[in-house]
Amino acid sequence: MFSLASMATMSACIFLFGLFFAIVTNFEAMVKEAESGMAVTVLFDEGITQEQIDAIGQEIKKRVEVSEYEFISPEQAWEEFKGDYFGDNAEAAAGFADDNPLANSASYAIYMNDISMQPVLVDFLEGLDGVREVRHSEVAGRTLTDFNSLIGYISVGIILILLLVAVFLISNTVTTGIAVRKDEIGIMKLIGATDYFVRAPFVVEGVLIGLIGSVVPLALLYFLYRKVVFYISDKFSFLSSLLNFLPAQKVFHTLVPVGLVLGVGIGFLGSWITIRKHLKV
Repeated sequence: MFSLASMATMSACIFLFGLFFAIVTNFEAMVKEAESGMAVTVLFDEGITQEQIDAIGQEIKKRVEVSEYEFISPEQAWEEFKGDYFGDNAEAAAGFADDNPLANSASYAIYMNDISMQPVLVDFLEGLDGVREVRHSEVAGRTLTDFNSLIGYISVGIILILLLVAVFLISNTVTTGIAVRKDEIGIMKLIGATDYFVRAPFVVEGVLIGLIGSVVPLALLYFLYRKVVFYISDKFSFLSSLLNFLPAQKVFHTLVPVGLVLGVGIGFLGSWITIRKHLKV
């Protein structure tokens, strides 16, 4: 009965861990997607040559903060501007056919590996010769960085709590089993049984509790995750354009081995530590 209770509690802990892991993984993916759309824009001094622009591009390419960068010519900038502000009114845009008002707006759009690197990259870009202005969203970058840090701290805190609870429960289960068989263990020790021989059944019991207690909630989570994502996508289609949920295969590709290792590891650790206290007769 105590083993069954411990399995149920372990299952609850792993289920909560898996649920939290799935939520955090999706949030991190959404934040990364938001980060990937944020660019630092570099504008050049008036009269700068294409060779100088290319040289600046080579300097940018060497930076570890940069994932990719794109050169936007004045012609491209004007085409985008026309599409955004003139729309279908071609006659209004035709007045600028021979005089591009964005002739000096050549730029680099730079995308980063990590938004927290933005201040360092901006300082570097502002120090380059030929750079007139560096445009970036400091508030948005700081917000995304702080949000990532907050997710990390909360994740570590909850995981530690769940681990401690699971170890405590399995330790209590093994302690109860030892108390019931205390005389048996004492006789085994007196007739020469080694510590390993006495310890092995309890360690195996703890590992099995951890294994079963992790397989069941992981299977349940996989089923629920697919159902919930499908339900939200089907019933709330407007959320699908705002929230891009990760496919179940991608989430559980990491969650399944982590959950199994946690379950077996906690079971082994809880039983090993507990039985060591009772081996001296």
